[in-house]
Amino acid sequence: MRPTTAILLVLAGLGGASGSARAAVAQPQARKPNVVFILADDLGWTDVACYGSRYYETPHIDRLAAEGMRFTHGYTCGPNCQPTRAALMTGQYGPRTGIYTVGGTDRFDTSMRPLVPVENVTKLAPEKTTWAEALRRAGYATGLFGKWHLGEDPKHHPLAQGFDEAIVSMGRHFDFKTNPKAEVPPGAYLADFLTDRAIGFIERHKDRPFLLCLHHFAVHSPYQAKDGKIARFQGKPPAGGHNSPVYAAMISSLDDSVGRVVARLDELGLSPNTLVVFTSDNGGVGGYVAAGVKTKEGITDNAPLRGGKGMLYEGGVRVPFIFRWPGRIKAQTVCDEPIVSVDLFPTLLDLSGAPAPENQPLDGLSLVPLFDGGGSARLGRDAIYWHFPGYLGSGPNIWRTTPAGAIRVGDYKLIEFFEDGRRELYNLRDDPGQQRDLAKEQPERARDLHAKLAAWRQQVKAPMPTPRAVGGDQSPTKKAKSTPDGQKPRRRAKSKPVSS
Repeated sequence: MRPTTAILLVLAGLGGASGSARAAVAQPQARKPNVVFILADDLGWTDVACYGSRYYETPHIDRLAAEGMRFTHGYTCGPNCQPTRAALMTGQYGPRTGIYTVGGTDRFDTSMRPLVPVENVTKLAPEKTTWAEALRRAGYATGLFGKWHLGEDPKHHPLAQGFDEAIVSMGRHFDFKTNPKAEVPPGAYLADFLTDRAIGFIERHKDRPFLLCLHHFAVHSPYQAKDGKIARFQGKPPAGGHNSPVYAAMISSLDDSVGRVVARLDELGLSPNTLVVFTSDNGGVGGYVAAGVKTKEGITDNAPLRGGKGMLYEGGVRVPFIFRWPGRIKAQTVCDEPIVSVDLFPTLLDLSGAPAPENQPLDGLSLVPLFDGGGSARLGRDAIYWHFPGYLGSGPNIWRTTPAGAIRVGDYKLIEFFEDGRRELYNLRDDPGQQRDLAKEQPERARDLHAKLAAWRQQVKAPMPTPRAVGGDQSPTKKAKSTPDGQKPRRRAKSKPVSS
């Protein structure tokens, strides 16, 4: 383990420390900061009261934001689950991991579409260094409880990816199974079970630095909640497209989990030395009809953002992002600097003093300057990118997205649709709902952003979908392969239900 003074030197240099803070560098810190990362599943940007909901109740998450920093432009690297989780764990965009979506290319029938999608990687390559591996090498105890979704066989389980302790579970909120098998109390609700395990991990490792990943399956379908919670919301007037007592009850259980974890940190006196991060893996399930998708509406609504989970519009990729660290991050801070999933890995390296992984470029930026700058600092980022070279359906021949890519530079976001080359340009500061396409009004800006997006794809060797051969379906062996780090393309699997 590195000397404890190493992290103090890093933090002082990044934050523009005052004279008193610089003097404190000479005094060894008791230990490196703990990290608690809480990840919700499918929680939309406005599904939290402090982000605008007037129907869902989230007092503990709201308190977390009040005691820390709330980002208004926090993004996920993918419009659904797996690509974001891979990006978080590796600090890399999808073209470097080959993980762009959930499941295989054959999950939806695309035989009548003009493009053949890129073959999707479904398990995180063991050769990749995760942030758990990096922090464990720096002396941290590491634990993950909940949804992993990057492979559960022994070679790809989180226990093989840097976590000392891990219990994986997803798919159901009641009568759930775990991997490895664990004793589950009768009638247990998954969010409560995972929280119990997370708190137990904190208690066992309170005397050393720890990294805790609490990855909830809530609020993903199937929509199941505790009866008492549901009853609390029945009869409550709908507000802003939020109207489901069951979904509200699920959010309430998620909120209780956040409250319990933070309360235990407070009780153990760990909060002054613990960074707590709360976010979601993608946007909420809703907003489709308003975005022009002819399908059943989802369980929630992401308005004023456009669209929802599975889309590169803001409703699919903008999510709550909250950081709390009493004494280090100024309370009641709101930051409008755009951040994205890949920023977490370099941030944790900065805070832990752990070395960056060798032979694995990190695509994000450390957020420490924002923490120390009270939300007014800027990262000087070139751009944020998205690459989705496949199809994501919501019914027979109904598509939440066709193959597309996107880039955000400053206030502007350009989306390119690969089937026909159509480009849409939006000013997100003036038009967060993406209602006014500026591509024709500002053709030069649209061209510049597209050129930058194309150059990035070339730089990271992003595979593109290929035109379909005349006459219908094309052999899987001719599909564009996504083979990062020399992995062999996986064989085409038979279709089966998967968590989206």
